[in-house]
Amino acid sequence: MKNKTALVTGITGQGGAYLSQLLINRGYKVVGTTRDSRLASLKGLEFLGIASDVEVLSLQYRNRRRVEDVIDGLRPDEIYHLASPSSVARSFVVPGETTEDIVMSTVNILDGIRRIDRDIRFFNAASIEMYGRSKSRINELSPLSPLSPYGVAKSATFLQTRNYREAYGVYACSGILSNFESPLRPASFVTSKIVSAASRIAAGDRNTLHLGNISIHRDWGFAQDHMDAAWKMLQQDNPEDFVIATGKSYSLEDFLNFAFEACGLDYRQHVTIDDSLLRPLDIEQSVGDPSRANQRLEWRAQHELRDVIEIMINAQKTEYELGTNSDSISESNVKIFPQR
Repeated sequence: MKNKTALVTGITGQGGAYLSQLLINRGYKVVGTTRDSRLASLKGLEFLGIASDVEVLSLQYRNRRRVEDVIDGLRPDEIYHLASPSSVARSFVVPGETTEDIVMSTVNILDGIRRIDRDIRFFNAASIEMYGRSKSRINELSPLSPLSPYGVAKSATFLQTRNYREAYGVYACSGILSNFESPLRPASFVTSKIVSAASRIAAGDRNTLHLGNISIHRDWGFAQDHMDAAWKMLQQDNPEDFVIATGKSYSLEDFLNFAFEACGLDYRQHVTIDDSLLRPLDIEQSVGDPSRANQRLEWRAQHELRDVIEIMINAQKTEYELGTNSDSISESNVKIFPQR
């Protein structure tokens, strides 16, 4: 395994950083891509202590020739495609851009593999958002029913990945990922905002957190656990799609309560519900069924939601103690969209 090379798109995101750490620990050479390596923040890679162990390249994923040049030049054993816009809320604002970025990047990589080397193994980061308001636990046979431009685009990548597998014999599979969190979650996401607000308020900040619908339920996991499943998927003899989830669902109100409780606070004294922050469409409940991954991959989530929140809270505290946290709440009321 020491001779294996992995290409990780979106390496500076939380999933890319944790996956890279896992791959390095397993002896891989890791090369990552981001849209502009000169401007990209390596904070997540530095947080995990691996920034000097990876090579980061610039790649415009919609540029088919450039994508093929990178694949041809590197000839990786495995490609993990994690790069894409990840904000469900923003996808309602820029649906065309979201669709093009997500779909064309996936097709260009798949077609590059088809043209250059079909022995390259490909992992596509699909999403549980593809299933919309499913009335039951989501498994690999659940019908697609997306309710957002993001979910629609991810559904297209899921179908394209399956098509390249069946039509061209490419080792291509999709991880149907439930929501996953970590200290590396971008500050613009509601979960990160909640953790940050709770930490700040506990430290003396008097600002109020404004949120939209806190009754939504999600299956929240830990980024490190999800990326371990992604790696295991590409180690199988045959490519298959798997739901990667904890199998447990919590409301955003539960998340709020756990985070503020961990800081010795009652969220009801610091949070205001703002109807103007509601989405045009929202999934009220979403929970994955990881049974197949449990059995075939011998994988299961190692962290409960409270564990994940505690990890995020502790990272915030460490940043405050070191004076390195630059994400300040400068307004008296912070409006936040609930996002994936």
